[in-house]
Amino acid sequence: MALIVLVRGFTPQFGKECYFTDNATIVGDVIMGDYCSVWFNAVVRGDVNSIRIGNYVNIQDGAVIHCTYLTAPTTIGNYVSIAHNAIVHGCTIKDNVLVGMGAIVMDHAIVEENVIIAAGSVVLENSHLESGFIYGGTPAKKIKEIGQELTKNLLNRISHNYKMYAEWYKH
Repeated sequence: MALIVLVRGFTPQFGKECYFTDNATIVGDVIMGDYCSVWFNAVVRGDVNSIRIGNYVNIQDGAVIHCTYLTAPTTIGNYVSIAHNAIVHGCTIKDNVLVGMGAIVMDHAIVEENVIIAAGSVVLENSHLESGFIYGGTPAKKIKEIGQELTKNLLNRISHNYKMYAEWYKH
């Protein structure tokens, strides 16, 4: 069973049909929507500020979602995939976003909808990523525009697939 921890009077809250692996950790002031999943060794740590997560969000193996005390909560929209070993910290990520494997998104960054952040990229503090583009590198820079096909075939597919994957693990 996942480690669900009460901190400072806050108990994590979850929508319907969420799935958490046995070694996922979810702490404190976390409110998560419907059909979300938190995978192996992932940590969602709302101990020092709030974390708000929409519907159909998957937080993959080894990812860390955190925030900064008093200054930077974390907000994640709907249909967002946080890939393996990514770090999302004190920022806002809007709908239909893929944060690639090992990517880092820092405090006060705003990631608009329909964005792909390439694997290993670093989105610096206070960055603003415009909707409809792939960003990559360190620091992350606009690489190219993504069309409707890529949005539909990649971003939407991943979010829906993780709901299906979670069904495989439910006993």
